[in-house]
Amino acid sequence: MPATIRDVARASGVHISTVSRTFSAPHLVNPETRSRVLACAESLGYRPNRAARALITGRTHNIGLIVADIANPFFPPLIKAAESQARGRDYHIFVADTNEDPAVEEELVHALAKQVDGVLLCSPRMSNSLIEQLSREVPLVVINRQVAGLPSVVTDNGQGARLAVEHLLALGHRQLALLGGPRGSWTNREIRRAVGAVARSGGATLTVLGPNAPTETGGSALAEQVRRCGATAVLAYNDLMAIGLIEGLHAIGMEVPRDVSVVGIDDIALSRLTRPKLTTVATPAAAAGRTAVDMLLQHDAPAGTRGGARGTFGDDRRTTAQVTLQTELVIRESTGPGPAAEVDRAGTPEAEGPGPHPTADPGEVAVTPGEVVPS
Repeated sequence: MPATIRDVARASGVHISTVSRTFSAPHLVNPETRSRVLACAESLGYRPNRAARALITGRTHNIGLIVADIANPFFPPLIKAAESQARGRDYHIFVADTNEDPAVEEELVHALAKQVDGVLLCSPRMSNSLIEQLSREVPLVVINRQVAGLPSVVTDNGQGARLAVEHLLALGHRQLALLGGPRGSWTNREIRRAVGAVARSGGATLTVLGPNAPTETGGSALAEQVRRCGATAVLAYNDLMAIGLIEGLHAIGMEVPRDVSVVGIDDIALSRLTRPKLTTVATPAAAAGRTAVDMLLQHDAPAGTRGGARGTFGDDRRTTAQVTLQTELVIRESTGPGPAAEVDRAGTPEAEGPGPHPTADPGEVAVTPGEVVPS
């Protein structure tokens, strides 16, 4: 028969209410008494009833983590890090997948609101106004998105995109393409803004293709458009799209980096296993998961101080703290010299005609579904 709270109280020589406080509000219990109670509970194999504790404290000790696509290799390291960080604080994490659907995101927040103390909303596709509205129902920390008035953790993909384009410019590429991510992605807008600015300052022409599904299939489907727009180097929204693009280019007879240089973003494990190995922007996904959990729990308030919403922020629920994590360019095998570098080495332009880096035909660029951003 499982040990009960009465068994622990009897073994440790304290009242049942002291045992209850040891698990629900340990800061209110004398350290020596708390240690004795916990030791007795451990020896007896006692585990507190979380549902009963929630009725007393108003806390579930559960956290919701909503991600855009759990099949995307970017998310598992973030999820595992968040779960580990939460367990260290005696919290459990419920993970939910939206399949990039903003309507599903909203449904999940509503569904989790009464079952968790807060929600980590990762790479949301909802509008800022809706996210802000939902934060009145349950405390939120937003990952990979900045929403005014809400705590957030973002990886600086804008900085990473700038490093990637500067790398491509230094290699001699002046005809660039950006494979955009999904519609409604805040990160996609940040990447596009940064890439456009660096391309202009470097005298390069940028063709933006998108929005697109941020998947391997989404990248592969763009290979022909990349060929037609004449880009000699491509930055993709994420590694999955970059890997898909490399496969698609190979299928139409183009080689990376001989014909087109390709850069991804995220540095997922697969980027080191592809051939060629992918040059990419490393993003600290695990650090983002740990930081988001800490932000959600840092204002852990005693029962009765939460106001109208279930959660751990209490009166500080509307904190506007924002954390930005830096990214890093990892140069591997998928990027190589561009036409400008070849001209510099030869001293004169190469003869016209088909070659590894075809010059863009303005007519062809005009009929692609992308947007051409001149330098």
